[in-house]
Amino acid sequence: MQFKEIIYCLSQIMQVFIFVGGCYLFSISVLGFFAGIKKTEKKFPPKKRFALVIAAHNEEVVIDQIIESLKKQNYPSELYDIFVIADNCTDNTASIAEQHGALVYERNDLNHKGKGYALEWMFEKIYRMGDRYDAICVFDADNLVSANFLSEMNNSLCSGYKVVQGYLDSKNPFDSWITCSYSIAFWLSNYLYQLPRYQLGLSCGLCGTGFCVTLDVLKKIGWGATCLTEDLEFTMKLALNNMKIAWAHNAVVYDEKPLTLRQSWNQRRRWMQGHADCISRFANSLFKKALKEHNIIAFDCGVYLFQPVRFLFIGLLTLMMWIQSIFPDTPFFSLKDLFPIEVWYVFVTIQFFYGPLVVLAARKLNFKVFAGFLVYPLYCLTWAPITIQGFLRKNEKNWSHTIHTRKISINDLEKELRRTQ
Repeated sequence: MQFKEIIYCLSQIMQVFIFVGGCYLFSISVLGFFAGIKKTEKKFPPKKRFALVIAAHNEEVVIDQIIESLKKQNYPSELYDIFVIADNCTDNTASIAEQHGALVYERNDLNHKGKGYALEWMFEKIYRMGDRYDAICVFDADNLVSANFLSEMNNSLCSGYKVVQGYLDSKNPFDSWITCSYSIAFWLSNYLYQLPRYQLGLSCGLCGTGFCVTLDVLKKIGWGATCLTEDLEFTMKLALNNMKIAWAHNAVVYDEKPLTLRQSWNQRRRWMQGHADCISRFANSLFKKALKEHNIIAFDCGVYLFQPVRFLFIGLLTLMMWIQSIFPDTPFFSLKDLFPIEVWYVFVTIQFFYGPLVVLAARKLNFKVFAGFLVYPLYCLTWAPITIQGFLRKNEKNWSHTIHTRKISINDLEKELRRTQ
């Protein structure tokens, strides 16, 4: 077989992979989003006891604000405690956290760096406290938490759910074009990935912060999520153990996004390193489970693992389309044999624009968000080299810490968000 024929066959495979995957994801997003508009959640009186765990590494600038936001929960104070893991800290994180009323545990282990190891270390200590708590909620030190967070988690747990992810919003959406793009990406995920899957009975995904898991689940399957993307790792572990992640749309956690492209690049490269690691460890098991047990949740999680690969294929084939449009005699191959070029361009356009339209409709349009959508495609394009770099370096386990500096109270943040919406 000639080189040209090999490339041609590969292109056909990529097109089918992209098109079928796109149709599947688009269908779930649309069906689930419109199903979610009508659904209401049942309310329960306060009952569940929570251990609120904040993982912190050199976070003296912001640690006080998350503690204060958690102390303002409209939930009985006797039903929850705030724990701070001062993980390999060399600053005043521990002392500041203590001054603000948190229960501080200092961890010093340079051989096992990273949030996943810190959480596993803390969970073991909580296990030894007996039946003092029903569930653990995990937060990052830079977060701010809405006052109704624990009430919403209580509702979900009393409804029978064991693992619940809250709505992840942005603490600093308009600080830079990078923070705005990050914010849009998370809004898209909330409305087009998380909410639809919850409404359709599938499993949502953990986002690394703002999630709740019951003690019985942790004791049954163990945490064990210590790779560079511990949230994705535990999500896949839950799917393999037939456990779903629910979604609490009104339990809001505000996360600080990186300010610069360099910070963002390092963080997203770490995400892709962990993502590639999870593909190699979980994809085969998930698809085997899906085929053997006809398990749609395992299948859906397996499909999600290959999203970065699908995105790279879209970029590669679109680039080839452009080359053939500009240089018709280029000795490449004919993509239009499978899908006409017009169909391909419509398909790619929908991929980039159907999400923003939904989020704009859900959040109400304002000028800053609209301007953010203009630069958002540039942010999306940076994912291609970041994904390639992350996949090539998947065996590197060095944790890249993002420095947080956005000091703002939960009251001031919510006031500003109301003003700009």
